[in-house]
Amino acid sequence: MKPLTVADAPTIVLGLQDEIRRSEESRYDHRLHGVLLIAQGMTCPQVSRLLGDAPRTIEYWVRRFEEKGLSGLVEGDRSGRPRRLNDGQLEKISSALRQTPESVGMTGVVWDGKGLSAFVKGQYGVELKVRQCQYMFKSLGFRLRKPRPLIARADPGLQEAYKKTPKTHGRSAS
Repeated sequence: MKPLTVADAPTIVLGLQDEIRRSEESRYDHRLHGVLLIAQGMTCPQVSRLLGDAPRTIEYWVRRFEEKGLSGLVEGDRSGRPRRLNDGQLEKISSALRQTPESVGMTGVVWDGKGLSAFVKGQYGVELKVRQCQYMFKSLGFRLRKPRPLIARADPGLQEAYKKTPKTHGRSAS
């Protein structure tokens, strides 16, 4: 019988590994398979080649399984890196963003990533990159608004006629 093959196998393997890592349940199942293969007599390097994990990782799974049983294979809490700003500081930043930058001692007309980064560094001594500040806008429920430029000596009547959504005075009759 001719063995089955998968077209573009290296790419498919990477895609399947990503799918396994996507959810907590599939990662648990993946660890179960690793321990099962060890229990059936395979070595850690053999299992690591089959599953695409490091041999040391397989060893950790087996040790945790032997110490704690199936609960040792369940994914634990990951604390991650601690936040650099506390809840009180984030509330103060949120209230500052509701004001103009000028009213809190900053330059500029609207808040942007650079302005917020400078504000946080000045207020709390914490250096955040512009991208982190842009993410902070989103997490605090703000969105970036850019002022429309005013063209010198432009005819306001022609500008109003050119706009896609003209101003309506009062409510629409619907």
